[in-house]
Amino acid sequence: MALTRRFFLPLLLIITTLSLLQARPSTFHSRHTLKYCKFDKIYQLGDSISDTGNLIRENPFGPATPCAQLPYGETFFKNATGRCSDGLLMIDYIATAAGLPFLNAYKNNASDFSYGANFAVVGSTAQPIHVLAEKNISSPVTPSSLNIQLEWMFTHFDSICDTDCAKKFKHSLFMVGEIGGNDYNYALFQGKSIEEVEAMVPDVVQTIKDAAQKVIQKGAVRLVIPGNFPIGCQPIYLTGFETNNSEAYDRYYCLKRLNSFSKYHNRHLQQAIRELRQENPNVAIAYGDYYHAFHWLFRNVQHLGFDTESRQKACCGTGGNYNFNVVRMCGDPQVPACANPDRYLSWDGIHLTHKAYKMMAKYLISDISRQFRCFV
Repeated sequence: MALTRRFFLPLLLIITTLSLLQARPSTFHSRHTLKYCKFDKIYQLGDSISDTGNLIRENPFGPATPCAQLPYGETFFKNATGRCSDGLLMIDYIATAAGLPFLNAYKNNASDFSYGANFAVVGSTAQPIHVLAEKNISSPVTPSSLNIQLEWMFTHFDSICDTDCAKKFKHSLFMVGEIGGNDYNYALFQGKSIEEVEAMVPDVVQTIKDAAQKVIQKGAVRLVIPGNFPIGCQPIYLTGFETNNSEAYDRYYCLKRLNSFSKYHNRHLQQAIRELRQENPNVAIAYGDYYHAFHWLFRNVQHLGFDTESRQKACCGTGGNYNFNVVRMCGDPQVPACANPDRYLSWDGIHLTHKAYKMMAKYLISDISRQFRCFV
C-alpha cells in the first residue's frame, strides 16, 4: 500500500499536467494547419494587436510613439519595427503557419505586397473618430479608423486588380480585426460608465459587420473576424480599476465586470457573424476566439513555462501591483524591461509578449483551420 501511495501522487501530477495542456488538445498535436488552407495572400485590418509598422509611418507623431522605440522588438528583431511587443505578433505566426512571409505594413511604400498587406494601425477604432467625438470620446492616437483602413485596402486593390478582384482573392485570407477594443478603451478611460460603454456595442459590432460585408463584396471568400480579449485580466485595467472589494475579482484575480463586458461584445459579434454567413452562404467566415485563447493561456501559465507570480504584471513597466503606470509606460527611457520576457504574458501592460502571442496563435491557428476545414 505504501508503494502504491509512493507512485500515485507523481502519476496524478503527470495526469493533471497533461490534462491541462490538452484542454485544447489540437493546440499542440494537430491535423489542422493553415498550409492546407492553401492561402496565397493575407490582408489584415485592425489595431495594435496586428500593426506591423503603419502607425510609426504616420506623421507627425508616429515615429515618436512608444512602439517605434526599443525595447519594443528587442527579442526577435533586435530593433523596433512598429509592432507593439518585444517580438512577433499573432499575424506573424499566422502568416508563417500559412507558409507566407510576414505581412508588410501598407504605409511602408517600399514594401513587396505580393503576399498581401497589413492595414492595421496602433490605436485605431472601429467607429470613425467623428462618430466617437459625437459621443464625447476622443481617439488620441490615430485618425486611421476602420473606414480609413478600408479606403487604403480598396485603393490597393484598384492598383492590383485588372477587372475581376474575385479571381485574385480566391485563395486569400482576410483578417477583419481584432478591432473595436479601442472604442471601449478610450470610452472607459475617459470616464464613461460600463453601462454607457455597453450601449456602444451594437454600433461597434455593426461597423465591423459592415466592413466585413464590404470586403466580401470585393471578392473575399475566407475571413476571420476576431473577438475581444478578457480585458479584466490586463494590467492596464487591473491598475485603472483596482479596488479593495474582493468580490470584484474572479478566482484568477481578474476583474469580473470587465470580463463580462468582453463576453457581451463577443456574443454580439458572433451573432453578426452568423448573420453574415446566412447572407453570404458561399463565403467561409471564422470567428477568432481571442477571449478563450487568452483565457486558456492565462489558466495554464505554469505548465506553459510562464512565471505564475508575474502573469498579471507587465514585463516592461514600473510601479503598482501590476508593474504598470499610465504616465510612465514602456518606451520611456526611464522605464525598464524585465530580463526574461518569455516568463511574462504581458509585455507592456496592454499588449502581450512574443512568447504569449506565439502560444495564442497556436490555439487560434488550430481553431481557424478547423473552421475552414483545412485537413491533412
